Amino acid sequence: MGQAVATSVGLGMPNIPLAMVPGHPGAQSQAEVRANVVRVTAAQVIANLTEQPDVMVFEDEPAAHDIVFSGTFEEVNDYFYEREWSDGLPIVPPTVEKIEAFLSFTDRDPDEILGVVLPASRAVTIWAVAVNGVMSGCRPEYMPILIALAEAMVDPNYGVEHSGNTPGAETLIILNGPIIKELKFNYEQGVLRDGFKPNTAVGRFWRLALRNMCGFLIHKTDKGCFGNTFRVVLAENEDALAGMGWPSNAEDMGFKTGDNTVSISRMTSGNVIVSVTGSTPEEIMPYLADAVASCTRWEIIFTVGGITYGTLRPALVLTPILADIIAKAGWSKDDVKQYLYDHARMTARRVETYTENWADFPIVSLAHQVNLGKLPTDFAISGDPERMVPIVFDKQDFMVLVSGDPLRTNAYTFAQNGYLGFPTAKKIVLPADWTARIGKR
Repeated sequence: MGQAVATSVGLGMPNIPLAMVPGHPGAQSQAEVRANVVRVTAAQVIANLTEQPDVMVFEDEPAAHDIVFSGTFEEVNDYFYEREWSDGLPIVPPTVEKIEAFLSFTDRDPDEILGVVLPASRAVTIWAVAVNGVMSGCRPEYMPILIALAEAMVDPNYGVEHSGNTPGAETLIILNGPIIKELKFNYEQGVLRDGFKPNTAVGRFWRLALRNMCGFLIHKTDKGCFGNTFRVVLAENEDALAGMGWPSNAEDMGFKTGDNTVSISRMTSGNVIVSVTGSTPEEIMPYLADAVASCTRWEIIFTVGGITYGTLRPALVLTPILADIIAKAGWSKDDVKQYLYDHARMTARRVETYTENWADFPIVSLAHQVNLGKLPTDFAISGDPERMVPIVFDKQDFMVLVSGDPLRTNAYTFAQNGYLGFPTAKKIVLPADWTARIGKR
């Protein structure tokens, strides 16, 4: 009910009547659900349809350029925390002077609206990006990256409105281009670990932006059952990629290798693949494919029709030494993706158990969906329940990245949240005097 009340404000209907279904329908028998609906819900629905709702007035929010508070560092942090403008960690007070320093690293108008985002139905502006960049501890020169992230956030293909859904998935930010070295992002040992300001602060910016621009608030509009904290930015090792002749993720996402880009994708979970042993792809890839398939569990519903068809985009991060072993054998990145498509699979019985029994996203059967023309024929090559079926529609649905400790034979895999945070990339646009500006920092 609290979620419904909070969301109705962002939808422009703060007084919309609500009716409650007691308990969780997924944890009740059909008889219990029916009894609860008859006993409680029906009466509330009738009252909602026959009684005039109370008049509600929208509360005013501060205007973009308002000075909302003055005080000490501690007082500012307390003020922001009490109003749910911070994530619980100390924030950098966003003074006008600091905001203007961020704005000096873009040629965009501060009041330019990039889009309007749910659940709060707020406009995402260049000014708001700068404010949240200051608060998160970013440096002014990160501003072009933050703007590109905001542009990805408002892209309908990404679906930021799903960022508060129950799985609590968090966004992975992938960075490509010369800007990695120019701003000293970590792309070697310790990738995805906090400790480097650019990777950490930009990752935190995303979480603050979800809170302050989109309006995702825990116990209100963010209904993640088990949350994750923000993810530290993953920068690709483009030197290693160039040495192998493999394209970067930027190219996979439709740009040129060498372009400064950010890509975002919501990941439900991740797991390290430890001590990958072997000196050939044939020795290495079975372990990797098994790990990718094992990490994908209920998320299979995004492939086979439990929620959508073919929107799952799992990711595999290879350390440079592993990628180099594979590349030296003459394998391209496409070859790696093809191997994953052919071997990162699960049994048809397991898929149907997830959809029909465990996760309750019924599809009847894989064969039924193939007969409807919804799934490729690879999902029903026989009637054997132990047959192995793909976890994606196409080899290009796998994201393959190169980053991490150059001397460790480890890898990392992410399960992905389908269309509820679909991979989206944007080019980072630098100000005209970029080189001169970062040279002064």
